[in-house]
Amino acid sequence: MNNRQLTGMLVKRGIISLPELKSLEELSFESGESIKDILFKENRLNENQLVDILSEQYNVPRIDLSEIEIQPEVIALLNAQIALRYNVIPISRIGNVLTVAMSDPSNMNAQDDIKFLTDYSIEIVVASSSDIDAAIEKYYGAKALQEQESKKHADLTLDMEALIKEMDNVEIREVNPDFDEGSSSLEETLKDSEEAPVVRLVHMILLDAIKKKASDIHVEPYEVGFRVRFRMDGVLYDVLHPPRKMMDAIIARFKVMANLDIAEKRVPQDGRIKIKLGKNEDMDFRVSVCPVIFGEKVVLRLLDKSNLQLDMTKLGFFPDQLEIFKEAIYKPYGMMLVTGPTGSGKTTTLYSALSDLNKDDVNISTAEDPVEYNLEGINQVAIHEQVGLNFAAALRSFLRQDPDIIMVGEIRDYETGEIAVKAALTGHMVLSTLHTNDAPSTVTRLINMGIESFLVTSSVNCIMAQRLGRKVCYNCKEPIDVPKSELLKLGIKEEQIKDGYQIYQGKGCEICNGTGYKGRIAFYEVMKMTDPLKEAILNGSSSMELKALAIQLGMKTMRMSANLRLLEGVTSIAEVLRNTAPDE
Repeated sequence: MNNRQLTGMLVKRGIISLPELKSLEELSFESGESIKDILFKENRLNENQLVDILSEQYNVPRIDLSEIEIQPEVIALLNAQIALRYNVIPISRIGNVLTVAMSDPSNMNAQDDIKFLTDYSIEIVVASSSDIDAAIEKYYGAKALQEQESKKHADLTLDMEALIKEMDNVEIREVNPDFDEGSSSLEETLKDSEEAPVVRLVHMILLDAIKKKASDIHVEPYEVGFRVRFRMDGVLYDVLHPPRKMMDAIIARFKVMANLDIAEKRVPQDGRIKIKLGKNEDMDFRVSVCPVIFGEKVVLRLLDKSNLQLDMTKLGFFPDQLEIFKEAIYKPYGMMLVTGPTGSGKTTTLYSALSDLNKDDVNISTAEDPVEYNLEGINQVAIHEQVGLNFAAALRSFLRQDPDIIMVGEIRDYETGEIAVKAALTGHMVLSTLHTNDAPSTVTRLINMGIESFLVTSSVNCIMAQRLGRKVCYNCKEPIDVPKSELLKLGIKEEQIKDGYQIYQGKGCEICNGTGYKGRIAFYEVMKMTDPLKEAILNGSSSMELKALAIQLGMKTMRMSANLRLLEGVTSIAEVLRNTAPDE
């Protein structure tokens, strides 16, 4: 429930008055705390009142768990980990309907997971968080609550004392931008951004992101709050809620460090921050600032070259997939296409291919938007649309530079696609990316762009789709019971499920920051452009028909690849469902 819904219900119930509402909103704005937390702290709102409000708002009955006895066979339907994670407990089952008590009836992720794991329809009732905790302890045992406490204190928040000790070893390279000396508010903002607490807090955020191996930092302003989130292994986690009054100074500090104009708050800006850890280790951050309705949102992408995996054998390919991929990129000419959503690892896959191809006797040129990592021996061009340097212009230039291998960051339009196809047909190896859901639909996308089907079949050697799934933490992984029927639902074949199969899940530890996952692995779908596929494309087959034919010819779909990793104990059922679609 958002703040406006809650305050409306609080006023309606007479818990607060309209005159009080304004002062509460101001206090919430200043402190960064929600109105609910403030009222709890002041003992003006209790759990019973909150349960009544949730019951009325979501039109679900409330229940007093202390007055009912839950049968053991009902408790057995849901494991303790799920109960703890979502603060829920099953209370009864009638036929195919399982009634579950929740402290947050708006949590659709919890409801979806419970439906999948139990294979029952779900009916929701609401109970207080403390009542559910007591029920979990009663029915699942004290060990469950101990696990809950360890998860509550998992290292997902900034450890200020430890980080302060490390700050002496961090050197920040900064360049101040030009700014308007005549603006008093601008001078004040700049002054605030250079205050020691702000500088130290920003440095600690950057250092903590590096320690936790985050890939992105999100600094987000809202109407009554301000938060910092880290993306770790592809998932965002809350790590800090600084006071709302520090927002302008913190954002200005990031902009100063990235050499951006702190006076300009109306248009997006992009820059870079470089920091030095100790004497030898450098770290780059790509900074993007975008105006939003309550200020400016800052997103920083960590570019850690030491973590760049360029060994193709360690990316997640199965041996047969790697053989097809290497065969395609080592052909003297043609096109290799990698497809997938933003953040699916396409750039890493292409960099690993370029690293393998990078020899003294070849000329490699790349056009990227932006250049993420500098690769020794490769000519990299950064796209600059404002001056007319787009992918098509860069490609034309490359063809006059005596290239052997060309990498185009993305084929976005007909012009870029046409030049890339011509380059592939005139003796060059071209590597590029597209945004499509799977490998077969890439063919349809190229044809819809306006490229003739006979040019697609003549130029494309191989198309590969990929997603990144989280790996179960090696330190805290533990076996879980999953019925064979659930594996069959995922698309795993009967003959693949051996007797004594075991599925794993991480329970959370210090190494994985309490998430149960550590590291990521790619799920690949590699479609070799064989003669039967070329013939089907020329005959106008749809992407679904192409997919069915490719599977007949031995292609592993992304779901198949993910299922094999699941059976190997590398990933979890949740990651298979999150990253791959079922095969039709």
